[in-house]
Amino acid sequence: MADPALRPGGFVLGLPVRLMLAAAVVLANLGGAVVVFALSAWVVPQGRVADPTDARLLNTAVVAGYLLVATPAGILLGRRLFVLRGRAARRDPARRARRLVLFGPLRIVVMLAVLWGGAVVLFGLVNLRLSWRLALSVAETITVGGIATCSLSYLLSERILRGPASVILAGEPPRSRALPGVLLRPVLFWALGTAVPVVGLLLGGVSALVFQDVTVDRLAVMILAIGGAALLAGVLTTVGAARAAADPVISVRRAMQRVERGDLDVSVPVYDHTELGRLQAGFNTMVEGLRERERIRDLFGRHVGREVARAATAADGVELGGEVRRVAVVFVDLVGSTAMAAERPPAEVVELLNRFFAVVVEAVERHGGWINKFEGDAALAVFGAPNPVADPAGSALAAARELSEQLGRRMPEVTAGIGVSAGDAVAGNVGDPRRYEYTVIGDPVNEAARLTDLAKTLGGVAASGRALSLADPVEAARWERGDAVVLRGRPTPTEVACPVTA
Repeated sequence: MADPALRPGGFVLGLPVRLMLAAAVVLANLGGAVVVFALSAWVVPQGRVADPTDARLLNTAVVAGYLLVATPAGILLGRRLFVLRGRAARRDPARRARRLVLFGPLRIVVMLAVLWGGAVVLFGLVNLRLSWRLALSVAETITVGGIATCSLSYLLSERILRGPASVILAGEPPRSRALPGVLLRPVLFWALGTAVPVVGLLLGGVSALVFQDVTVDRLAVMILAIGGAALLAGVLTTVGAARAAADPVISVRRAMQRVERGDLDVSVPVYDHTELGRLQAGFNTMVEGLRERERIRDLFGRHVGREVARAATAADGVELGGEVRRVAVVFVDLVGSTAMAAERPPAEVVELLNRFFAVVVEAVERHGGWINKFEGDAALAVFGAPNPVADPAGSALAAARELSEQLGRRMPEVTAGIGVSAGDAVAGNVGDPRRYEYTVIGDPVNEAARLTDLAKTLGGVAASGRALSLADPVEAARWERGDAVVLRGRPTPTEVACPVTA
């Protein structure tokens, strides 16, 4: 659309589109006029004409004069077809522009039909004084050629106007049924592009039988010429109509292939006003829904963890409760966060916590773990639920060692306690059907939290002897077992292990 403001009196089409449309329609009609003239002058029966050469010269002069008048007149009339004017344009310019573009090919065909109809009357009258048989043949030829040319012009203009149509249909899907639908359009173009020329060929044969004024050689030439023209017109209109129906389907199919590959940043231009346009608009609506669903899933995954989000969306329904799983737990707690919050501005504290949690998430996810929750300045990571892990205890121990190293290297200004435990726990949904969360409950969680308090005095990392017993021997060899300690709130001693120092 060249004029976004859609001012009354302005064009709804840009200058390049107008030039392309004018060139295509003019060339199509000039080609049709040349073919019709050649058929009328040298092929169709002329009756008893005193001087055929004078008749051809007369018709040539009339053709040249008519083209000199009809071509600029058609261009001027065509320009007016896409100008916003009238009461409807002042009241609702957007709706008026929409109708001008969608009905533009049909309005062009109506204008061309008037010009070709004028040619039928003019050449019929001019040739009537020479021979009524010639006048009848010329009128029939011009009528048939005009219908075929108008059909081709409709296809060309409809294809050129796809760009403007996609703009005006972008915000509002097509709903009008005033234009030919996907079922009627191929039949209509077959009738105009194939049936009508064949009817012209049949009329030539009937005339030859009725008037008995056509030799065998001339009849053969007439059949070959008119049949060839009918075949060419039929191929052009049929191929054009087929492409008009196939192009929207092909665009949707290609876009669907991109969606299948995971690319949701795709849409198809809606330029067809039939059911195919509704198909294009429906595909765009579907992809928009998929993008919204993916965005919600991404946000959901960021809040509860991608594994939990994936399991929740795959489940048929929500069930409270859980199942006993062999899991490992890593609990991380920042040291001195209370004093830090009192001494530093809140924004600075939040920035530091975000950096801290970023290191925790990277280390945990690298070893197949899942961040169950953030609790102020602490984080709880679980290995083995909701997704199974081949070696939960070994993965948790490796993540704890790496996390301690990364925090010391990337955030030397903070100190954290890291506790690791493993064993059987219940993993599932806890809460109420109106509000619940997926979590892990059991002794390993409590033990890991108590080990974290102890780790703050032992150098940063402490693991239970049970975690080492359940871990892969290769990972367990990287830890050194120590004394058993009675942790706060626990009835029995817990064997404590720390990473082997270099």
